[in-house]
Amino acid sequence: MNKVYPDAKSALDGLLKDGIMIMSGGFGLCGIAETLSDAIRESGVKGLTVVSNNAGVDGIGLSRLLETRQIKKMISSYVGENKLFAQQYLAGELELEFNPQGTLAERIRAGGAGIPAFYTKTGVGTLIAEGKEVKEFDGEKYIMERGLFADVAIVHAWKGDTAGNLVYRKTARNFNPMMATAAKVTVAEVEHLVPAGEIDPDHIHTPGIFVKRIIQVGTGKKRIEFRNTRPRPAA
Repeated sequence: MNKVYPDAKSALDGLLKDGIMIMSGGFGLCGIAETLSDAIRESGVKGLTVVSNNAGVDGIGLSRLLETRQIKKMISSYVGENKLFAQQYLAGELELEFNPQGTLAERIRAGGAGIPAFYTKTGVGTLIAEGKEVKEFDGEKYIMERGLFADVAIVHAWKGDTAGNLVYRKTARNFNPMMATAAKVTVAEVEHLVPAGEIDPDHIHTPGIFVKRIIQVGTGKKRIEFRNTRPRPAA
């Protein structure tokens, strides 16, 4: 089975339809599948539900899909760095399902593990618990959260092989490994593509069994959300 595709458009061919759920890896701008998300924009597909920690920053990443009004609903844990995201939500133009960050991570992990729901203490007695089942265990209250499983997941990895095995670099691991397990079809973009067998099995973060399609995007530009520097004393 050939998993390697020449570009993002061909890798997503036949997968995108109006109204589907897409998981998009990354945290801020670290580890986002920018090439694949741009290809989703170019496809024109609409009414999307997107699961992502955030939606990039204005003009970069998933924010470009907000510009074209292709996203109907976001399931996220953070909005703060994206003015367009906040504007659309406050104007009632974008549905938003807020999650505590750990809860979002566990909902994705659970979906990938075939677990339909789980109980957590996080959010008990807050707005997060509204409309959710509350159950008591050992004298403590817990709320039920549903696992998440998408139609398509897009992830970014530092290195991959032709069998789909992936290695993420440092903090770019973030949401990518769990999202790779939690979709009907996972499409990966990798900076470096090597022949199958060249990656030490002990170094693999996502086994190739979870990855159906893969493209090589090169190292590209490493974007920084905020550049904070200390003034240097005069020489």
